[in-house]
Amino acid sequence: MKSSFLRNILFGFSIVLFSHQIAEAQCCAGGGGTCIAGGASQGVLPYGEIELNTNFQFINTDKFYNKDSPAEKGSFDSFSSQYEYFRVAYGVSKNLTFSLESGYYLQKKEVGLNENPTTTYTSKGVGDLVVFPRYEILNYRKGKTANEITIGLGYKVPLGSYNDSAGNIEPFSGQTYYVTKPQAVQLSSGAQDLIFYTFLFREHLKSQLKFFANAMFIRKGYNPNGEKQGDYVSVGLFASRSFFEKLGLTLQLRYEKVEQMKINENILLYGKPSTYYPEATGYKKLMLTPQVGVTLGKFSIYASADLPLYQYINSSKYYTQAGSKNTFTVGASFRFSTLKNVFKELKGTGKYYCPMHPEETSDTKSTCPKCHMDMIKAK
Repeated sequence: MKSSFLRNILFGFSIVLFSHQIAEAQCCAGGGGTCIAGGASQGVLPYGEIELNTNFQFINTDKFYNKDSPAEKGSFDSFSSQYEYFRVAYGVSKNLTFSLESGYYLQKKEVGLNENPTTTYTSKGVGDLVVFPRYEILNYRKGKTANEITIGLGYKVPLGSYNDSAGNIEPFSGQTYYVTKPQAVQLSSGAQDLIFYTFLFREHLKSQLKFFANAMFIRKGYNPNGEKQGDYVSVGLFASRSFFEKLGLTLQLRYEKVEQMKINENILLYGKPSTYYPEATGYKKLMLTPQVGVTLGKFSIYASADLPLYQYINSSKYYTQAGSKNTFTVGASFRFSTLKNVFKELKGTGKYYCPMHPEETSDTKSTCPKCHMDMIKAK
């Protein structure tokens, strides 16, 4: 039973393992380069199970870098973001899980240099939609270990704005002139992206320690303005353990890299954008992320924080990027099965079934091939 409970804890708070999430804003590297927030670091759901998840992410930074050295002064004062992310996932089969994910920015804000109001930009609104199916290609038990391999191929549909402008009044003429907001404040990159994902899981059945890993590659597309945010790559290593039956702790070490932005000169008819410098985009980071989660039945709550260990952030002669400083995520998830009729069908048959995965049955007493719990007899 402990083994099954540990597995539930793992799924409960692994939802936050990639919640460092977008500020598709490579001109402000205070965020990340992935369009996934929540759920990226897990395998598949049991057949017929639905998961509802939401998390709130807070980003704030006033730390600037010139390559791998802190800069004395930044190109602006600070960047902050408050983002509410939503996800609905469904176990289509015992191997396939399908999820729809999106979110809403309560605020994205870049404060101008010396708090200049004419160069301070804010926005709020709907983020992009992520369609993210995952398929389990391997699930087997060998001796005292359980092993899983899951792959995913996702697609990001641009919904949020990518070319919003801010109006300023010229003091002498009284006329309003418009300046395109920085990429850091736009709600979207405006491009369609492909997401490639792999999840590896290994459990020592008699131990309370679990180890797993994931890798993600996001192939960014060009938006209608001829801009392409840099491709994103990340690799994460995780270790988790439960305490007091309901509390779970996970420690993640993550490396991530974002390539520099590219500009399609054939599309841009009026020169390069003036609100950022493509050469001052992209970065490499090494992050340590402690996480805590509590599971109460079908309900889980969790929290995590990103601690930067190393940052190499591209800059130009005219522009320095903001590095990561404060990134916190809190959230909750609720999971339930739509297969309650399975219990009725098995009643009185004498068959054995898994209480966590009722679709897994056996004529004899055995263990569940998915969670390795002891099956119980239908009465």
